[in-house]
Amino acid sequence: MRVLLSGNEAIARGAYEAGIQIAAGYPGTPSSEILETMTQYREIYSEWSVNEKVAMDMAAGAAYSGRRSMVTTKQVGMNVLSDSLFYAVYTGLEAGLVVVTADDPGLFSTQNEQDNRHYAKLGKFPLLEPADSQECKDFVIAGIELSERFDTPVVLRTTMRTSHSKSMVTLGERLPTKQEVGPFPRNPEKYNCMCLWAKKRHPVVEQRLLDLAAYAETFPWNRIEWGERKLGIIASGVVYEYAREVFKNASFLKLGMTYPLPKNLIREFAKGVRKLVVIEELDPFIEEQVKAMGIKVIGKEIFPACDELLPQTLRRIGVEAGFLPKREGGKVHASPPENLPGRSPVLCPGCPHRTSFFLLNKMKLPVAGDIGCYNLGALPPFSAQHTMGAMGASIGVLHGMGKSGLPEPAVATIGDSTFFHAGIPPLLNMVHNKGVGTVIIMDNSTTAMTGHQDHPGIETTLMGEKVKKVDIYELVKAMGVEKILKVNAFDVKAMEMALKDCTSFKGTAVLIAQGECVFISRNPQPAYEVDLDLCTACGICSRMGCPAIVKVNVVHERTGKRKTGIDPVLCTGCDVCRQVCPTGAIRKPEKKVA
Repeated sequence: MRVLLSGNEAIARGAYEAGIQIAAGYPGTPSSEILETMTQYREIYSEWSVNEKVAMDMAAGAAYSGRRSMVTTKQVGMNVLSDSLFYAVYTGLEAGLVVVTADDPGLFSTQNEQDNRHYAKLGKFPLLEPADSQECKDFVIAGIELSERFDTPVVLRTTMRTSHSKSMVTLGERLPTKQEVGPFPRNPEKYNCMCLWAKKRHPVVEQRLLDLAAYAETFPWNRIEWGERKLGIIASGVVYEYAREVFKNASFLKLGMTYPLPKNLIREFAKGVRKLVVIEELDPFIEEQVKAMGIKVIGKEIFPACDELLPQTLRRIGVEAGFLPKREGGKVHASPPENLPGRSPVLCPGCPHRTSFFLLNKMKLPVAGDIGCYNLGALPPFSAQHTMGAMGASIGVLHGMGKSGLPEPAVATIGDSTFFHAGIPPLLNMVHNKGVGTVIIMDNSTTAMTGHQDHPGIETTLMGEKVKKVDIYELVKAMGVEKILKVNAFDVKAMEMALKDCTSFKGTAVLIAQGECVFISRNPQPAYEVDLDLCTACGICSRMGCPAIVKVNVVHERTGKRKTGIDPVLCTGCDVCRQVCPTGAIRKPEKKVA
């Protein structure tokens, strides 16, 4: 049967067909849908782990126990799990293990544009790069087979386009799996990475890499496609599809396994073409290895190392380099319309984070931010988040700001899911080392930005099981924080008093701003109204950055400024705007008497 699937859906299907029994990950675009889709296959136990390293360790433990396993992560999650991935490369496994990393060329949802292919060379493991949804499915199966044949984790690297674009996929049956596992292997010389034993495993890893290089020559998805011999192109992943579309008559070496490379196949292809080109997004990963073989190749001297390499980009460069004829009229790619109005992303109407940033802007405090919806606090009208780098970084940065002797109190903002992921160690460090500063834990009871996944502060798991949730207040208290306040995030006055209290404390203070994400509560109140006779067009409510607050075609008689209205379609009745209005012009709608 053939069905239309996204790359992420196809990976989940591939996990099912490959006989994977355990899967773990941490949500992050563009990888989140893999585990969410996997829940439809009840043969696979799936979980959102607290972070990527925990997911990797969990999957390694399952593979040690004889269960085929998978880890999913977005590109920056590889930084978190790499320590554990590297030891698993040394130890090998009892069953197959595939790690999926979804990279983000173009920075659609990530703080950097790192190219995770480099991890394969650094960690000495095989790397597969699917070009479409069919290959996404097939490469999971091939990855499990590779993993078990060569006793190593295998990494499958996608990008945003392969993850989210859809194409037809031929479905297959599930491979047989072990119903029962035997006793855990007692083999410390293999599975214990104490330096004495790890030293003996290093030669095994090096020999395995040589064996993998030999296998790469026969890997079915490494193939030569002969066309005109004047131009030969080496490409992998979705870029292969783009290049195929643009350079229709060229010869291609399509690589499905990009580490280790099939060197003999590359030499054969290079000898058969007059001009050799490597087209790859981001870093010259393949290009540098081909050049190290002594082969002349064109790459990053004409193709950019930043952003996506979309067909229009390849077409333009192809014309400029003389690989393609110039189109009639000289226009070689479509340009976006000019002078389009800008539209910044905003916090949703009814978002519990809005009060915090309104007050931080009002108090003009320096703020170290973190990864989540609340990073939008860096944008106008708040402009109240001044740094953001990585998961959990806000608290460590805050600690450094405090130790630097700043003349003003500083604040860190971090969400509940990010706090569980990477915020606990830096908060412990801050307490232990007598740090001074205020940490606002913005507890909206979900992992909102990536699609409302669960975390330890929620009572259900990805599998739908009911569990006891972790109380953030009690957790922070157990860590030794002396000043802890928990406040309703929608209560502006209480939030302001708590924030002033915490920022005046000469130590580590934690303010838990608790308010459910509007998409979790699903309990909107009647839309609020504006009494235009009382509205002075002062604009204070507009500083809340709420999309439901709009300007109407009524001007104030003295200032000439347009007054405020509320869009009843967008308003959730959160009450925050009413609390900040100095004239009482914003009010709840009056109940209509029948």
